[in-house]
Amino acid sequence: MSTLPAETRDWLTRPGLDRLWEAVRKRLESNGLQATGSLRISKIDAQERTALSQLLGKAFTSDTVTIRLDTLDSRLRASAAGLGLVETVQAIGPPLTDRQAARAGAVARREMVWSAVTDSLEASPLKTEAWARQWYDGLRRVGVPRGITPEAAVRTLQQAVQVLALLLGPGRSGIRGRGELAAEVTGSAHGLDDGTWLARLVQRGIALAHGSELPDNAAGRRALWRLAGVTPDEVSSAVLAYGLRPLGDGWRERALRERALHHAETHLTLRDLHVLHLTLPSATMVRICENPRVVEAAADAACSQPLVCTSGSAATAVLTLLDGLAASGCHFAYHGDFDWPGIALANRIIRRYDARPWRLSAEDYEQLAARTQAQGVPQLPLAGEPVAASWDPGLEPAMTGLGIALHEEATLDLLVADLS
Repeated sequence: MSTLPAETRDWLTRPGLDRLWEAVRKRLESNGLQATGSLRISKIDAQERTALSQLLGKAFTSDTVTIRLDTLDSRLRASAAGLGLVETVQAIGPPLTDRQAARAGAVARREMVWSAVTDSLEASPLKTEAWARQWYDGLRRVGVPRGITPEAAVRTLQQAVQVLALLLGPGRSGIRGRGELAAEVTGSAHGLDDGTWLARLVQRGIALAHGSELPDNAAGRRALWRLAGVTPDEVSSAVLAYGLRPLGDGWRERALRERALHHAETHLTLRDLHVLHLTLPSATMVRICENPRVVEAAADAACSQPLVCTSGSAATAVLTLLDGLAASGCHFAYHGDFDWPGIALANRIIRRYDARPWRLSAEDYEQLAARTQAQGVPQLPLAGEPVAASWDPGLEPAMTGLGIALHEEATLDLLVADLS
């Protein structure tokens, strides 16, 4: 990039010319970096009038000035600057951006993406499918998610076409695992995991092909995959439960009752939950806790009441079990950690299942804090932004005032007593 002599730069960047260069920069960036057209600067003061008169070699007496860019370009080339208008503004800095070229480039890159997808569809067995055209048209309307490069977009969209052709084309095979399918197409077993753009693209295509709505929950998405002959991973995610005694004569129901009889905890996978009959005796109260240590303590004490553990933030398996229990008429009581993430989780569980708080009041918190302090237990400071408890408006100020985080392990004896 050309540079200006130091003295010339100082002369051109003096205060009286600030508004001129700002206006020139905007005009050049909007018209393809061409020194054409004119601009007006209004309400100029005495300092600006003098500076503009000296720069352009003519006297200005009005408080509004009209400047032709080609005239300014010629004036600069003949001056000590020795550069045209564009080069001068570049040298003053910061660098100019050709917004016309940038817009044209962005349009060209977008068209390159959709052209590549069109070619992929035309070369696939889906080219005559009406739903495939709907799928493509819907993608054009929605566009590519922010932050995805054109190259990554082309790759992902082509992979989506490939997956849909494997699942819905004329040569489709039988049942296959989602991880195996993802590895075959993307090279990664996680390429079709929930939440990825590729998974959403494929799910939208499956829904259109079967004339169904795109689901907005994990259970619906798993059902959609099965509709296309894909089995999601249903064994790696599990929920920890204790004391469940479902009705029914199936071996799974009998096994759960047997484990409850012997005070043994159970890890239930999504596969288990899809086939279990989760009907418990009418209006059974199911306790919910956040930490697995509560389940362990309940089993050690041979407690009799049913208990489900969220193991931190409730995952799909946890919600699937609780949804099934709620559908069978169970009621719930929830206890969790007295810290801000714990209160946020409690809000979600209590709201979703109309659960009653279980030893989660401001009074419970203050008594537990006093007890741990009296026992000389090291105090864990609260961290993060405060969260209001939907069930007790006094809990947030009480926790903020004491500034102590109390986890479920600090109240095990009281929880076990309740479970007994």
